[in-house]
Amino acid sequence: MDVHLFVIGDEILSGKRQDRHVRKVIELLGQRGMELAGVEFLPDDEHAIAPRIRAIAQAGNALLSCGGIGATPDDRTRQAAALAFGQALAPHPEALALIRAEYGERATSSRMLMAEFPAGAGLVPNPINRVAGFSVGDCYFVPGFPEMAWPMLEWVLDERLRRLHDSEPKVEYSLRAVGSSGEGDLLDLMNATLEAFPGVKLSSLPFRGDGTRPRHIEFGIKGPRAQAAAAFDWFRAHLSERPGLQIELLRGPAA
Repeated sequence: MDVHLFVIGDEILSGKRQDRHVRKVIELLGQRGMELAGVEFLPDDEHAIAPRIRAIAQAGNALLSCGGIGATPDDRTRQAAALAFGQALAPHPEALALIRAEYGERATSSRMLMAEFPAGAGLVPNPINRVAGFSVGDCYFVPGFPEMAWPMLEWVLDERLRRLHDSEPKVEYSLRAVGSSGEGDLLDLMNATLEAFPGVKLSSLPFRGDGTRPRHIEFGIKGPRAQAAAAFDWFRAHLSERPGLQIELLRGPAA
């Protein structure tokens, strides 16, 4: 099961606000030996959001969605989830009770709208103000405010997606190859590494060089520690045999 992230809001797409969720979600997943499979930035439009929710759910993947579950007219994520799963929005009794307990006489009808979820939805507890998020299957919807969203997502990861935690978190080793060779000159070695060590991933980031830094390529090899270490040592040894390259270790098994 892959984990995907939605960041929802016209204010993000217009540049009025900067996203803060992607980096944090990657951090939260990494602490649990998990990885982020994909990110989508979506507008406040249920007809744009709903098919993307449906696609992830039908693929059997998990979704973490931040934003758009408030009560103002521009918040459309609750409506999108209802549309995606073919359910009507309906007041959730427990969510209503939480809002009444939090706000008392200030629990207005507009606030009560935030307890309307797709029929049959579960709750995602909000430790900040008790206005819950919701879930349908393995799709989880929380507010866009980081101070609320992040502890709610931690609860999701630990209470609902614990089965996805990896007891052997992946590590990444990296080096820099400085010289005239380009990525095309090293494709054979990259492919040979992946064939020899199918349990790892290899990345390459070329830099063309400027007045302050020479031309180089940064390579990363990621996977379970033992496999990544073996693949990295093998790749490094064979790369050092290529003429005209200077190898700079950035993070290796012995670093």
